[in-house]
Order: sequence, then C-alpha cells, then structure tokens
Amino acid sequence: MLLLLTLKDFVIVDRLELEFDAGFGTLTGETGAGKSILIDALALALGERADAGVIREGREKTEITATFDLAQVPEAAAWLAGQEIESEDGTLILRRVLDRSGRSRAAINGVTVTLQQLREVGEFLVDIHGQHAHQSLLRADAQRERLDAHGDLLPLAREVAAAWKTWKQAEKQLAAAQTAGEANASERERLVWQLEEGAALNLAADEWPELEAEQRRLSHAAGLIEDAQCALAALADEDASCVAQVSQALVRVEAMAAVDTALAETAGLLASVEAELTEAVSGLRRYADHLELDPARLAEVDARMSAILSFARKYRTEPEAIPARMAEWQTRLEGLAAAADVASLQQQVEAEAARWRALATRLSAGRQKAGKALSAAVSEQMRALALANGRFEVALIPVAGGAAFGLEQVEFRIAGLAQQEARPLVKVASGGELSRISLALQVVTAQNASVPTLIFDEVDVGIGGGVAEIVGRLLARLGAERQVLCVTHLPQVAACARWHWQVRKYIAAGLVSSHIETLDDNARVEEIARMLGGVDLTATTRQHAREMLAGAAHHT
Repeated sequence: MLLLLTLKDFVIVDRLELEFDAGFGTLTGETGAGKSILIDALALALGERADAGVIREGREKTEITATFDLAQVPEAAAWLAGQEIESEDGTLILRRVLDRSGRSRAAINGVTVTLQQLREVGEFLVDIHGQHAHQSLLRADAQRERLDAHGDLLPLAREVAAAWKTWKQAEKQLAAAQTAGEANASERERLVWQLEEGAALNLAADEWPELEAEQRRLSHAAGLIEDAQCALAALADEDASCVAQVSQALVRVEAMAAVDTALAETAGLLASVEAELTEAVSGLRRYADHLELDPARLAEVDARMSAILSFARKYRTEPEAIPARMAEWQTRLEGLAAAADVASLQQQVEAEAARWRALATRLSAGRQKAGKALSAAVSEQMRALALANGRFEVALIPVAGGAAFGLEQVEFRIAGLAQQEARPLVKVASGGELSRISLALQVVTAQNASVPTLIFDEVDVGIGGGVAEIVGRLLARLGAERQVLCVTHLPQVAACARWHWQVRKYIAAGLVSSHIETLDDNARVEEIARMLGGVDLTATTRQHAREMLAGAAHHT
C-alpha cells in the first residue's frame, strides 16, 4: 500500500509530506483549496505526462516522491526483480523531478528509469478513478476493457490482438505474392544468373588481399633478389662486412673488459648486436633462397585479379566485398522463393486465421461468463444507490469477420430506469444516474482487482442525501480489504472514513499555498459541520455532524 507521499514546489504546494494509513480515508476542503492536487501529484509519480505548468510559481523544478509497501504486492516485487532493481525492507520508492525546461527525470529505488517503467510498476500499485471517469463509460473501447479487466481476460485479449496482427500480415504477404508474381520471377531469374556467375568466380573470403600481396611480390621479384644479395654482401659476405667488423670489435672490447670491468656493459651490448646481426643474416638468407622469378605465376595472378576486378566493377562493389554481396543475393533469392510459394502462404494465412479464431472463441466464452457476473453485481449495487428499478446488462454484439479485439463488441446497457427494454448506456442515463452507475462499476471491479490502493477523486458528483451515505458505506466496506482514499465534497461520504485529511489554502508572502492536515475527532466534527452548514457553524450543525459521525461508525 501507499505509505508516504512527498511534494515539493508542486502547483500551490510549497512542501508537503503525507503519511498514509490503511483502510478508507477521505480528503475534504473548500472548493479551490487544491483537493485534486494530491491526486495529480501521485499520478505524476506513477508516470503521468506533465509540463512545466505544474511547477510552483517562482521555482525552477518540482519533485514528487511516493513510497510503497510491497508486502501484499508480489507482482510488483517480481517486476522489480525482472528489472534488476533491488528493494530494501520490501519498500518501493518512486521519484519524479520536472524542471522549467520540461526535462523530466524518474527513478525507482534510486535507479534511473523511463516514464514507461514508472507506468508499468504503477499498474501494480494504484488505481485512480478520476472525477470524470464516468464519461469514459460512454466509449465502446472503455466498456470492453472494463469487462476484460473484471474477468481477468486482459492477457488473453492481448494474445487475440497479436494473433489478429499476425494473421493480417500473412494476408498482406499472400496478396503481395499474388500481385507481384511476374516481377518477382524476373528478379529471381536475375539473381540466379548473378549467383551462378559469382559461383564460377569462386572468390574465397580472404583471397583478394592474399592475391594483392602475392602480385606485389612477384612483380618486384627481380628487384627483391638484387636487394637481398646486396644486403647480404654488406652484412656478411664481404671481407669488411658488418658482422665481421662487429665480431672483431667484440673480441677487443671483451679483452679490455677483462682488464677494466667498466667496459663489461659495453661488451654485453656488442655481444647482443652480434647475435641480432647473425639472426638478421639468417632470416635474409632464408628469404633470398625462396625468391625466384616466376613470370608464369605472375601472369596467372594478374589474370585472376583482372577477372575479380571485372566482376566487382560490373556489380559496383569492392573486390573484397564480393562474398558479402553474394550472401545478400542469396538471402533475397530465398525470400523471393518463399514469397512466390503462394500455396504455402495460403496455408500460413489459414493457420493464423484458425489460431486467432481459437483464441477469440476462448475470449468470447470468458466475456460471456464475466458479463453475467458483472451484470448481476452492478445491478445489485445500483439498487443500493437508489436505482432500485435499474438493471445493468453486458451485451456482446457480434462483429462480422471479427476484429483485433475479438469476435464481438461489448456494450453496457441499462433497463428499468425509464423503460423496460435494455438500451445502450449512452442513450438512457442522465448525468446523475451515470455517476452512480459509474461508481457501482468501480466498486464492483475494484473488489476483484489486485491493486492494493484505490483513489476516488470526486466520483460522487451528482449524488446526495441518503444515496451519499450509501456511497460512503460502500467505500468503507471496500476499505476493509484495500487502502482507499476518496476526495469528496459530501459530508455523508467523509463521515464514513476511518481517517480524514483536510486541505486548506492560504496566502503567505504574496503566494498562494495549499496545506493538508490530519484531523482528530474534534476537528472532524468541525469539518463535517462546515460541509453540512457552510461558513457560520451553529451548535445544531455541530450536533448533526457528531450524529453523522457516530451513525457512520455504527454502520461501518
């Protein structure tokens, strides 16, 4: 669950540190005091996109830190392990910094991450139901996603979408093969001819540099022989050769060193020179012994190089790159051959279609089961929310030919409000009814979710009186299983909370600031009384507030 949220220079908040408790809590305050700022900041820490407009006036950056306990969230712990991010004491710390330039930085347990990674781990931690969440219920895709989430069908729905994509790609390949058959045949013929010509050339991977080296040696053989003989004469073969003179000098210096040890190092150096000269002479003799004039081999090498250069010029490549170019031709030819196999491609299309249909059929069965359960549960909650005659239904409408989302579209329907026949939600529900239906859906689906922390941001808009009290009890019951925070303007809802925060706005040093404080029992009475009676509080209003709190405690 969420343990701690720290805000710095966020909108109208200077510095704020909030410690969260378990169960159902509420955040109240006057209109414009900044009740939704807390939700916006948490959303930012969970990877929501934002711009520099959220930075407090006169500051250069904003920073939000959220700390979570992972004891009841094994999915998040497994995600951290998969990302190789360590977690000390089973806690998770999300940190988000945004500066005036719009540059954003994010970290998880001190490790720099992307916003996508924040969003991924956030899906295991918090579910935020915004104050306009009911509007999304009017979209067909939102209704389908809500049903799939309720039935734990989202992974299967993703498989169906992926199978659909693969199927359609196979269809495109088949169509391309059918329409481009003649052009592909011409290209295949050309590639076969080029590969046959390259095979006849039979150029090995390292042959070209070896040929270049051999050609240089053979073409300069006469000069190399002459230079080797001259070098040998100077070094060893003449009477005054280098080796002879160094040997004579070595004998004299060694004799001198026997008398004066100061020359011992010099004698050693001369001995080393004599040894290296002797080694050089040996190497040069071996080289000279293998040198020979071979015009026939030179002509053969020249002819081979000429053939390779001609091939390289013809196909506009470098001689050493010919083997790689031939490999490219072979790969292209194999691809064309596969594309030309219309029968095989047709079989692939049929196989992918069958795979998609099998997955989509499983998804349909799951949706039918989940739809019945969701219909019954939401209908029951609607009756509790003063929609006693209402009945919620999940309709599965077949889609001809199917789609990426499956064999059917999902449509939420309502019956019994002003008519008997079930009709689409978008056509029959008023604003207040839609808010209550949305809340019923959120309560039902949240009970089956694995996310430990639920945030409700003024989802009770359009609700009042006894219905508001029922909403508070619903949230309190939900708080018995999960951590719940509800931003509300209704005293009936706030009275049902286990813990209570109040947000206040004030002006200091010319700047508007927002502050949140935890209310004790007496302060809660004052706040509930304010929500009931406005600015001028009376003893009667306070007594009403005490009775409301006592009644809520009795029922929760």
